[in-house]
Amino acid sequence: MSSGSDSEYAKYWIDWFLDTKGNEYFCEVDEEYILDRFNLTGLSAEVPHYYLEALDMITDNLDEDGLDEKVREQIEKSARHLFGMIHARFVITSRGLVKMLDKYKRAEFGRCPRVLCNMQSLLPVGLSDIPMTKTVKLYCPRCEDIYNPKSSRHGAVDGAYFGTSFPHMLFQVHPNYLPSKNLERYVPRIFGFKVHDIANQQRFQDQARERYEAKKLLKSNTSSSPS
Repeated sequence: MSSGSDSEYAKYWIDWFLDTKGNEYFCEVDEEYILDRFNLTGLSAEVPHYYLEALDMITDNLDEDGLDEKVREQIEKSARHLFGMIHARFVITSRGLVKMLDKYKRAEFGRCPRVLCNMQSLLPVGLSDIPMTKTVKLYCPRCEDIYNPKSSRHGAVDGAYFGTSFPHMLFQVHPNYLPSKNLERYVPRIFGFKVHDIANQQRFQDQARERYEAKKLLKSNTSSSPS
């Protein structure tokens, strides 16, 4: 095992996993959901090594007596990945959405760093449903933008363990928790003047000057060329 003592590991595996630093975004997946093999359809292909052993480890049915330490570590690695893929499916079920909604209401995923979002609670989201391609991001339902997690531990979590649909599915099922959009935007100003208006004027003047210089150079080259 990569971390934790045997006494820590003796508790239920899912509890141990959820208590591990960096896994705070995950919710507890119901054992009934995991034991229903229909819910795991296709996941054996996602976990090609020690799939059955990893499933037994997650459900606390693995007989570890006589297991080589390296084999045990490989099984645990597969169990982490398998649980993550199960989690991605569970969080878009009615039961999973309720559990994640509770975490959202407690702002366990953090708050939007954008000042004008007024400390809006965030939700984890993946940029890809394919594992090991993109790390998890945090979605703000007020400004509808995404942000990197503050913690490097959270920033290393696979985004596929939450999926691309989760936050949007949550607000489809629980629309009362969707915050109103904040149309207020910060407007850059210099001495009271909007910067973008000044910048547009300057860009127009620069472009006009460049066109004038280009025409002047072309006219000069044409007149100086031999006939």
